[in-house]
Amino acid sequence: MQVALFCDLLCLERQYFMETLLLQNLYKIYKEGEIETVALREASLKVQPGEFVAITGRSGAGKSTLLNLIGGLAMPSAGQVVINGSDITRMDEYHRSVFRRERIGIVYQMDNLIPFLSALENVMLPMQAAKRTDPKNRAAQLLDEVGLKERLHHKPAQLSGGERQRVAIAVALANEPSLLLADELTGELDSQTADKVMDTLGSLNATHKLTLVIVTHNKTVAARAHRQVTIADGKMFESEAAHA
Repeated sequence: MQVALFCDLLCLERQYFMETLLLQNLYKIYKEGEIETVALREASLKVQPGEFVAITGRSGAGKSTLLNLIGGLAMPSAGQVVINGSDITRMDEYHRSVFRRERIGIVYQMDNLIPFLSALENVMLPMQAAKRTDPKNRAAQLLDEVGLKERLHHKPAQLSGGERQRVAIAVALANEPSLLLADELTGELDSQTADKVMDTLGSLNATHKLTLVIVTHNKTVAARAHRQVTIADGKMFESEAAHA
């Protein structure tokens, strides 16, 4: 009996480690007085290491809610969020924030850069918070990788919208996350600038096998993903693959 139980646990652990991200029967219900709103229901998804997945759907469908649950910024009403074998829904708020800082990168539609810091200093900041050694050299390397080698000492106001988003990507990558989440990161950009930002993400995905999950309304952006998943009425539906 003990051997069988051990084998079951081992198989479960291996199942979890086969995916960077595993969502199981997620529900998110908001309550206001006697009124309940179901933002997500029975949401399940597996994302393999190095995969690029786009989450699409109409406004209010639950896309940003889903991303917040994956990033540990909110807790589900029911279900599990497992990242690299760790169920973040079982963590307390402190351990969830530490896990997010060390294992998950998040890029928002608004770049959220600190205006009085240079690009280099913005990228160094999360590494300093994590007490990493030599944050300056890594920050410079990351900015070089996203095509901003000549803009290290520029402050956000001196950068274009696309450049600020690429700095935000470098910030999200500072602590070497296994999973990068992006919420409408091209929403405020023109199509040419959006293409450059997506080229940067595509290169990181291809070169470093970085796992990407993005939320977008933009069909052109979504078409760059390996897979597209649509949310409608709080439920998730697999779309056809963008490319093999």
